[in-house]
Amino acid sequence: MKNAVSTGISAASEKLIRILAFTMTLSSMGATLFNIVLPDIKEEFGLSVAQVSWVTTIYGLIYAIGSVIYGKLADAFPLKKLLTFGFILFCLGSLIGLSAQAYWMVLLGRMLQSAGASVVPAAAMIIPVRYFPAERRGYALGITATGLAIGGVLGPVVSALLVSVVDWRWLFCVPMLMLVTLPFYRKYLSDEPLQSVQVDWLGGGLLAGTVTLLLLAVTYGGWELYVGSFIGFLLFVWRIVRARQPFVNPRLFRNVSYSFGLMLSAMVMGIGYALPFLTPQLLAEVNRLPAVWIGFAMVPGAAASAILGRKGGKLADAKGNAFVFYLASSLLISCFLLYSGGSGAPAGWVAAILILGNVGQMFMQLALSNTISRTLPKELTGVGMGMLSMLSFLSGTVAISLYGKAVDFGATSHWNPLNPFEGSAVYSNVALVLALLHIGILLSYRYYARQFGSATKSLLSDRTSLAKPE
Repeated sequence: MKNAVSTGISAASEKLIRILAFTMTLSSMGATLFNIVLPDIKEEFGLSVAQVSWVTTIYGLIYAIGSVIYGKLADAFPLKKLLTFGFILFCLGSLIGLSAQAYWMVLLGRMLQSAGASVVPAAAMIIPVRYFPAERRGYALGITATGLAIGGVLGPVVSALLVSVVDWRWLFCVPMLMLVTLPFYRKYLSDEPLQSVQVDWLGGGLLAGTVTLLLLAVTYGGWELYVGSFIGFLLFVWRIVRARQPFVNPRLFRNVSYSFGLMLSAMVMGIGYALPFLTPQLLAEVNRLPAVWIGFAMVPGAAASAILGRKGGKLADAKGNAFVFYLASSLLISCFLLYSGGSGAPAGWVAAILILGNVGQMFMQLALSNTISRTLPKELTGVGMGMLSMLSFLSGTVAISLYGKAVDFGATSHWNPLNPFEGSAVYSNVALVLALLHIGILLSYRYYARQFGSATKSLLSDRTSLAKPE
C-alpha cells in the first residue's frame, strides 16, 4: 500500500478526509432522521400535514442557504473556526429539540441544527480542494461521497431502531456525535493565510431571501412567492454588480467553464432526486408493498454506492474525470431506460435497477464536483463550491415538486411500448423522459468539449493538464 507521501498526500490530510467522511455520515443522517416520526409529531402536537412538514422543510431551507454563506465566510475566516461555530450552534439546537415541550421548540431546534450543520457541506467541498493536489482530489471526494452514502443508508435504520425504544426527541441527539470530531479538525486544519475580505451581508441577505421565497413557492405554490423570488434575484444581481466586495463575485459567472459545470450539475442533481422520490411511491402504489419492504428494496442501491464511492474517486485520479463522467452517464441512461421498461415489475428487479442509478449518480456527482473545483481560482474556491452545494439542493427541490405534480396528474398510456405492467404508466413515462435528458446532457458535454475544450482545459481535460504524482 502506498503511503501518504508517495501518493502526494500528507498524513494530516489523509486523517482529515476520513474525519470529514465520518462527519458527512452524521450530517446526512441528521437530515433524514425525522422523516419516519413526522406522524408521531403531528399527533402529539395536533398539527396538520402542512404544519408538521416544516420539520423537514425548514431544515432543508436553512441548509441550502447556509452552505453558500459558510462557503463565502471560508474565504475570509479559518475553516476550523467556522466548524467550531457551526458545531456549537448545532449542539445548541439539539439540546433545545431534546427538551421540546411545544412545537415551536421543535422548529427552533431544527433551525439551529440546520444553521450549524450547513457548515459540513461547505467543508466537504473546500477541504478536498485546499488540502489535496488536483491529481488526488478524486480520491478525497470519493471518500466524502462514501460517508454521505453511508449516512443515507443508516439514517432510516437508526431512526427506526431508536424510536422503537425511546421517545422521538432523542433523535436530536444522534448527530451530536459530530462534536467528537471537533478536536481533530482543530488539530489537522491549518491556520491558512486568508485574504482580507469584508463580507457583504446585504448581498448575502438578498441571496437568502431569494432562495427562501423560491423554495416556499416550489413547496407551497402561489404566484406571489414566485414574483417575490424574481424581484429578490434582480436585487441580488444589482447588489453584486454595484458592491465593492460583493457577496458573490460576478467574475465567478463570467467563468464559462464554471458556469457550464454548474448548469450540468444542477440538471444531474435534479434528475437524481427522481429515484429516491418516485421509487417508494411506485412500490407502494403499483407493487402494493408495505413500508418495511420498500425500505429493504432501497438498501442495495444505497449500499452499492457506499461501497463503490472510493473506487469512483480512484478512477477519476487514474483515468480522468471525463472517463468517470462517461461511465456514470452510461449507468444512468441504462438505469432510466430499464426503469421505464420495468416499472411495475417485481421489487427485486427495481432494486437491481437502483444499483445502477445510485452508483451512476454518485460517480457523476464526483466527476462534476472534481472538475468544477479545478475551474476556480483560490480566492473564489469557498463561495464557488458553496454555490455548487446550494444549487444542487435547489435543483433537487424544484425537481421533486415537478415529479410530484407528474404523479398527481397521472398517465393513461405508456410511452414505452416495452412496459407491459398496468398502473405504472406515469412512472415509466417520467423515467423515459429522464433517460432522454441524460442523453442530452451527454451530448452537451461532448459538444462543449469539442467546441471549447481547448480554451477550458480545467473543466474538460484530465491528466494531460495535471502534474503527475511522484
